[in-house]
Amino acid sequence: MNDPRGVYSVKVVVIGAVVSTKVVVERLMRANVEIAMVFCLDEAISENVSGYCPLHELAEANGIPYKKFRKINDDENVRIMEEIKPDYIFAVGFSQIVGSRIINAAKGGAIGFHPTPLPKFRGRAAMVWQVLLGVRETACTMFFLDEGMDSGDIIAQESYEIGEDDYAEDVGNKLLEAMVPLTDRVIEKLSHTPVDVVKQDESQASYLLKRTPEDGLIDWSRPVCEIHRLVRGVSHPYPGAFGMYDGVHKVTIWRADARENSKYIGIPGQIAYVDQTGFGVVCVDGLLHITDFESEDNVRLLVGHKLK
Repeated sequence: MNDPRGVYSVKVVVIGAVVSTKVVVERLMRANVEIAMVFCLDEAISENVSGYCPLHELAEANGIPYKKFRKINDDENVRIMEEIKPDYIFAVGFSQIVGSRIINAAKGGAIGFHPTPLPKFRGRAAMVWQVLLGVRETACTMFFLDEGMDSGDIIAQESYEIGEDDYAEDVGNKLLEAMVPLTDRVIEKLSHTPVDVVKQDESQASYLLKRTPEDGLIDWSRPVCEIHRLVRGVSHPYPGAFGMYDGVHKVTIWRADARENSKYIGIPGQIAYVDQTGFGVVCVDGLLHITDFESEDNVRLLVGHKLK
């Protein structure tokens, strides 16, 4: 499927909503792969999509046909894909389940992306969970979609590292860097048939369950290192970790440091000090020094008061 000029003769469709989708489109363009259409999440429903990217602007700037969607499995969208008859469909960077009609619309199959070393950590909120679990060495995966959850044959993987002080944005940037060689390797593999794949070992599979913004509520009875991981894992572009000041006013914590405490005696969640750099909160085995936060109603934080 590779012509004499070295231009990939495969025809693809891309579906997505975020910056990782943009990386895939850019790498496909760089390899001169024919992108028959980009399906872009409608910006009107993008408010709660972390890392949303207006892919229609990228497509329009490069003369690529595009269609905005709200529900990708709507009959109109599927019929367009079936009429295009692409060799492959890349479905990267959106949370809707891809139905069997879309998977079957591509001659060679539909390709998904997951930010973990499948079959480990299948499922939801994968980047957040990896930070919460203290994962350091990890990898991202491109694989053929099937009707299971992230269970299809693996095309390629690329390793990346999560630093002990990395925040969600840092992990996201490392993931995007890893996606470049990963996507290039997948494009190269698609130029040969059959595509060389590795079946997932079901005995090694694990599953990450969904998270909601409410899961960012801090339990101050937990060790300070765990609380710090929560702050880092759900910081921008996610909704953030938070406590309720005096049980009433929401305080969202974007950045913080875990520190030892040999000076302040108090109840977990109690504010130990407020200074020019931020404020400190007593934890069971240390202090959380908070340097970047937002307080609901701009409430004034006072020493001795509690975050619950």
